[in-house]
Amino acid sequence: MTAKRILVLAPHTDDGELGCGGSIVRYVEEGCTVTYVAFSICTKSLPEGWDPYTLEKEVKVATKIMGLKEENLILYDYDVRKFKQFRQEILEELVKIKKQIEPDLVFVPSPTDIHQDHQVISEEGLRAFKNTSILGYELPWNNVSFNTRCFIKLEERHIEKKVEALTAYKSQQHRTYLNAQFIRSLGITRGVQINTQFAEAFEVIRWII
Repeated sequence: MTAKRILVLAPHTDDGELGCGGSIVRYVEEGCTVTYVAFSICTKSLPEGWDPYTLEKEVKVATKIMGLKEENLILYDYDVRKFKQFRQEILEELVKIKKQIEPDLVFVPSPTDIHQDHQVISEEGLRAFKNTSILGYELPWNNVSFNTRCFIKLEERHIEKKVEALTAYKSQQHRTYLNAQFIRSLGITRGVQINTQFAEAFEVIRWII
């Protein structure tokens, strides 16, 4: 893995962990600089009774578990399901991030992701980073289809860190896709496809050699 500066674009907190958490752990372990950007901490869409800033606190814990430095976490709070209204503003923020970080590799939601906010981050991510290698991560409950064109091999410890990071989201544990068995099973499934124990799969959106 030759990339040294990695950028993960997560529409909402936990999307990055779900889509490429194991790869994040591996990249950090290998000495790469990983920057995680979440575009919403969902202050207006948490379950009743939760502090509006719960997800801000949870993503800080989760990214720390994966080994990210505090200064490499960038948070915004665009309203959930309303990203399309802020498309240009989001693009301008991405351009600023590009100049600041100059990443070698960018992770975005798959172009086939049907969530409206995810679509915006995927599309504007491509616009902002069109001269950078880009991989689309899978969130199976949102993907109509998914082309497994790229795989990142993982060890069990990478998957276990991914699971541990996701347990930091106490406010989201009612989500079926945060089930630890599902996370491990998907890692095993992708591993079987390339004859290794664990892996994460990605769509190749742009690859620059």
